[in-house]
Amino acid sequence: MASNTSKTARASVRAGQAGQGGALSVLGEFKYLIPLNGGKHAYVRNLTNGKVTHLRTDSEAFIEEIRVLAGAGHATKIRAELNSLAAAHPGDGWDTCEKRLVEAGVFEG
Repeated sequence: MASNTSKTARASVRAGQAGQGGALSVLGEFKYLIPLNGGKHAYVRNLTNGKVTHLRTDSEAFIEEIRVLAGAGHATKIRAELNSLAAAHPGDGWDTCEKRLVEAGVFEG
């Protein structure tokens, strides 16, 4: 049977599979948070339901979205991403954002 996928698509799949070492790799380096407006807003990518939501980083909806992701086992990576954002953009309040999430108990249990 002939393949209906394009040469570019096949090359992309091969490139994505290279170096996996048998582990599942979803979209390579998956970023959960895409900062917007100097850290006041962010797109939150939810791997569990496939949705991307635009939220204020100081809102309860943001806390709940991160809580869902943390509950699905992504807490360590999200915290690392928050620390990386705080280091890369020290004036954007990502350290405060992480503190709020910790105080809300998002990363516990």
